[in-house]
Amino acid sequence: MAADEATDGPPCPVCGTPNLPERRFCRRCAAPLRAREGSADLPWWRTVWPFRRRVRGGSGGRVLRRFLLVAAVVGLLFAGFTLLPFGRYVFEDVRDKLGGTAEISPSGASASAAAPGHPAAAAIDGLTNKYWGAPALGDTLTCTFAKPFRLVGVVVHSGVSKEPQEFRRGARPTRAELLIETADGTVHEKTMTLNDKPGPQTLRTGVSDVVSVRLVVREATGRSGEAPIAVGEVEFFRRS
Repeated sequence: MAADEATDGPPCPVCGTPNLPERRFCRRCAAPLRAREGSADLPWWRTVWPFRRRVRGGSGGRVLRRFLLVAAVVGLLFAGFTLLPFGRYVFEDVRDKLGGTAEISPSGASASAAAPGHPAAAAIDGLTNKYWGAPALGDTLTCTFAKPFRLVGVVVHSGVSKEPQEFRRGARPTRAELLIETADGTVHEKTMTLNDKPGPQTLRTGVSDVVSVRLVVREATGRSGEAPIAVGEVEFFRRS
């Protein structure tokens, strides 16, 4: 006992009395000499199921956890690339709604066919008393632009005149298809239903890097004999 009391050893964490290395409790105050080893904190990803379980070393659980972690990362990357176009579309659409617009004039216009005296250029001259006359359904009007731009909307004036009585005397389109081509060659298809009345009618588009727009006449009303289908004016608007 005296040798025990006289020895030099690790001090008690409570009273400081030296104790033999093999002692578990202090010989003076009986305080525990060996603190229980605490478990290390888990990383954040290990706190989420199915990674939160502790497994013994050498078991298949470690391989499973690694596989699930890699699969989760791959899934997140795939979701990011998949949702990126949609997120970009929403962002641009919000900018279209919050920003202003300005009319942009085509650098040229051509048609697959035109009635005599009613060329394609009449549809982009800024006047509604002149018109492009499409001889038949399926005829197209193509407008090109000098440089790519963000096409926010298209306005179409149908009929031979904006005056109601004159409007009813000519054939006018009731449905058109817009083929919007971008700088990379992609073509976006938009269908525009036109009310049978004079005045501007608008179609929101929201397409970036537009270089040309082709209008295809799909349906018309008021046709009699060989009267052409009248498209009085087509206007294009960009984001300002």
